[in-house]
Amino acid sequence: MKQIIEQFITDVEKRNQYEPEFMQAVREVAENVIPYIVQHDIYHGKNILMRMAEPERVVSFRVPWIDDTGEIRVNRGFRIEMNSAIGPYKGGLRFHESVNLSILKFLAFEQVFKNALTTLPMGGGKGGADFDPKGKSDGEVMRFCQSFMTELFRHIGPNRDIPAGDIGVGGREIGYMFGQYKRLKNEFTGVLTGKGISWGGSMIRPEATGYGAVYFAENMLSTKSDGLQGKSVVISGSGNVAQYAAEKCILLGAKVLTLSDSSGYVMDPDGIDADKLAFVMDLKNNKRERISKYVDAYPRASFHAGERPWGVPCDVAFPCATQNELDENDAKQLAANGCFCVSEGANMPSTPQAIKVFHANKILYAPGKASNAGGVAVSGLEMAQNSLRYNWTREEVDERLQAIMFDIHKSCVAYGQNGDHVNYEKGANIAGFVKVADAMLAQGVV
Repeated sequence: MKQIIEQFITDVEKRNQYEPEFMQAVREVAENVIPYIVQHDIYHGKNILMRMAEPERVVSFRVPWIDDTGEIRVNRGFRIEMNSAIGPYKGGLRFHESVNLSILKFLAFEQVFKNALTTLPMGGGKGGADFDPKGKSDGEVMRFCQSFMTELFRHIGPNRDIPAGDIGVGGREIGYMFGQYKRLKNEFTGVLTGKGISWGGSMIRPEATGYGAVYFAENMLSTKSDGLQGKSVVISGSGNVAQYAAEKCILLGAKVLTLSDSSGYVMDPDGIDADKLAFVMDLKNNKRERISKYVDAYPRASFHAGERPWGVPCDVAFPCATQNELDENDAKQLAANGCFCVSEGANMPSTPQAIKVFHANKILYAPGKASNAGGVAVSGLEMAQNSLRYNWTREEVDERLQAIMFDIHKSCVAYGQNGDHVNYEKGANIAGFVKVADAMLAQGVV
């Protein structure tokens, strides 16, 4: 079996050299899915996984824009349309200086499985640009977004490809891009999700990824007749996902100890309560300041420059920042300090070596394609509301989100149960694969 897996990885790597993040994502899926394929004749010999690992379409384009000094800048934009077997392409846009083909292909590949797990009719895609909105004026961000959409609009549509936000793309950026799309197409359609409530958005969409990661953790803990009430929690990041993961943890009675950004992390021994979280939201969303400012307002807290929060003793960890932020040593520290549950809010934040440590210590570990699917799930619900020309209430959307996360957990358990332990990584990969593979087989060699 190992030889079959390695041969598959070698074959994929020939076409995707110098793309480490993408190959990491492919390997993780292959190690879980190929043994399942070999055991099930319906998939064996059909090269299904190889077809899934090859994007249906890759679009790369120039994005020229003018900064506030009048200088012409040039960035590179992308859209990866990975798989449309179960629905139109769906996945976020990331604006960050690190964006490249490898990162976007890994995100698009993960998105295929994540979207399938939601049970909603959505294929997988991802896009973005090597543009960093940090430090840019609203005018510069608007001009960039308008230039980006001037090319992207020809490749997307409400029944073809529906982008959303991701790192660096929040409500402001979605608004500018939606306005430009509407201007170019002369039509008001649900082509982007994450829109404002007054112009086609959905309740709970900003909160959905963070809330969903917490709901998934609650589902995992429930298998041990436990919950988040009274638990100590460590969270990385301080953006949208981390903020709302913290909010839901607080509402469920957990004690949130940390938040972080690229400069380091803050640790508050008294816990980050609702008032302190409101301070962080204003700090990050409005003032766009560093998390280190937290200790100026709350001097009992400490700031740890250039460090990650995984050495802080906790019961539950939520990696909510970025890919590969939690390595083998971090995982060993979490295990040694008594952490027994990890629910990923970011995409692929744990390295393969860290995941092995989680499994070896029988830590309840949820991969991002399962635990952070809440964001795209509510994006799917936003698409449904746009089609209906009707908005559901906050309570209705939250109820649907909880049901979707419950069903994702149930699917992961069904395919990942191993005695008294559930391998959620294996369960998520196989459950997502089966849904997409069945659709691909039904549609022929396309």
